[in-house]
Amino acid sequence: MNMILLFFFLPLISQVRPEPILTVNPKTLSKSGDSVHIQWSGIESPSKLDWLGLYSPPHSPHDNFIGYKFLSSSSSTWESGAGSISLPLTSLRSNYSFRIFRWTESEVNPEIHDQDHNPLPGTKHLLAESETVGFELGRGPEQIHLALTGREREMRVMFVAEDPEERQVRYGEKEGEWEGDVAVARVGRYEREDMCHAPANESVGWRDPGWIFDAVMSGLKGGVKYYYQVGSESKGWSTTRSFVSWDKSSNKTIAFLFGDMGTATPYLTFSRTQDESISTIKWILRDLEALGDKPTFISHIGDISYARGYSWLWDEFFNLIEPVASKVPYHVCIGNHEYDWPSQPWKPDWANSIYGTDGGGECGVPYSLRFNMPGNSSEPTGTRAPATRNLYYSFDMGPVHFVYMSTETNFLPGSSQYDFLKYDLESVDRMKTPFVVVQGHRPMYTTSFESRDAPLREKMLEHLEPLFVKNNVNLALWGHVHRYERFCPLKNFTCGSMGQKGKDWEAFPVHVVIGMAGQDWQPTWEPRPDHPHDPVYPQPKRSLYRTGEFGYTRLIATKEKLTLSFVGNHDGEVHDMVEILASGQVLNGGDDNNGKVGAVHKVDDVTRYSFSHYVWGGSVLVLGGFVGYVLGFVSHARRQIATERGWTSLKTEER
Repeated sequence: MNMILLFFFLPLISQVRPEPILTVNPKTLSKSGDSVHIQWSGIESPSKLDWLGLYSPPHSPHDNFIGYKFLSSSSSTWESGAGSISLPLTSLRSNYSFRIFRWTESEVNPEIHDQDHNPLPGTKHLLAESETVGFELGRGPEQIHLALTGREREMRVMFVAEDPEERQVRYGEKEGEWEGDVAVARVGRYEREDMCHAPANESVGWRDPGWIFDAVMSGLKGGVKYYYQVGSESKGWSTTRSFVSWDKSSNKTIAFLFGDMGTATPYLTFSRTQDESISTIKWILRDLEALGDKPTFISHIGDISYARGYSWLWDEFFNLIEPVASKVPYHVCIGNHEYDWPSQPWKPDWANSIYGTDGGGECGVPYSLRFNMPGNSSEPTGTRAPATRNLYYSFDMGPVHFVYMSTETNFLPGSSQYDFLKYDLESVDRMKTPFVVVQGHRPMYTTSFESRDAPLREKMLEHLEPLFVKNNVNLALWGHVHRYERFCPLKNFTCGSMGQKGKDWEAFPVHVVIGMAGQDWQPTWEPRPDHPHDPVYPQPKRSLYRTGEFGYTRLIATKEKLTLSFVGNHDGEVHDMVEILASGQVLNGGDDNNGKVGAVHKVDDVTRYSFSHYVWGGSVLVLGGFVGYVLGFVSHARRQIATERGWTSLKTEER
């Protein structure tokens, strides 16, 4: 009888298949950057199109994922129907969950794609869903970053927490001994309705940004190391951080400057992220470690996070920069990817081709609320959104006067920005600060093939260059073009003689494009006029050094000399350098020595580094490799695995 029953039920038993299982461990993480181990099994007939989605909040609709990973590129055992992956997670003030989907070849819709033109995976067939993963309570605020206020004896600190309950900053000269120095932080936030368009104001892009806190540490002594914590007794304190206070009497200036860095993610998402940002932060951390207790700051001149309406990328960005931004002031100016949208109020006729949809519907709101730069510059938005801030300002740091401007808002004569620039440049005390450095996002000079921006450059050359030349601006730094390019001292496309070999000379600004910190869409150089379609891009005389290598610049100035050095990310070494004397005379490169840089590897003692000094530790989030599509049927839209980096994309529209 038993044999008969077994014979009868055996075909039915053989048809029972195990349900896919998706597990996560641990279920509680202590802080942003900690990793969760994700394991799956029981995937029937595994396919290269099976994918893992990340969701925060956990109840988000299937198509509102934060990011995704293909199982086939995540685990070497995927073909068995089982595998695992570890992913570092950034706290979004909400739990995470994970889901596995089957996506079939017939369901690929090339019309629904990411910013890299790869079809976004479909969510029709859910295979498995995990339990939730969260973060410990009472761990203190995150996304800590410093900024100068423009006033002596002060340092601003900003951070993010999950609720508006009162937070403070406590600080002192001895770690753990706060001596009663406590400042209460003011708190604010922005809402979905403040955004001007999709994806920023739609459920696919919007996530709760948390509560943004802003406190000022005052009564500081110049050039002294201070320790600090942010948080509260009831909600927890951050780990102890430190900084060296602004020393107004210092005769030396040190700064790290770049544009267009963005952030990296351990997953694919709707918008292309920037792996090279990890290297940029890594090398700057090395430099800061070698500097020790010397005041310095960072300057990021536009295209900050490249969130473009996907708000969690701002969280990823601040998580990436926190190791440096919680140690030294982090200063910014606005770029097209923070601000631009057709509904923005400044729309001159000549700019129709320039100010497009690059901001992803954010219209400057996250940029304005997440940073607080010196000065009180702002422009109304014409909507319920708060006025756009942090547009133009200046401050002195040692022997250098730094000026920041906005290329995205009105800079023409008669505008408040033009009036500010004119007054500020004319008021500089050159006995006190012999060097003037101006910074903005879109370049006045570039030899990349940026035809769309030509009308803007013409307006800058017409109205701003005369201000720069008349007021003896020494250095003009620009981003937007994802290259490094240094020019001779320029006036109206003409190189000025630099006074070498006894020649007469006139002080013209040295323009340098420094948008090479992370964004990897590389524009082509300007072609030959008589062969516009041939891939030959002659380097004109005014361009003394240009390269597609990623990196950043170091600025070191004394009362006598300013040195700007380009550090390459592939080796952390100096690859170009220019020296400017207090008189305005330019050394190391130019028309008098055919553009060759003398003693390019010679650096100041304060910047003589060896990698052995750099303690990698836990300073930078160790992110996994980025994968691309491996599917032949979408070969026209393939993304190469970023860790292999065997390519350089050419695209002039993405800036």
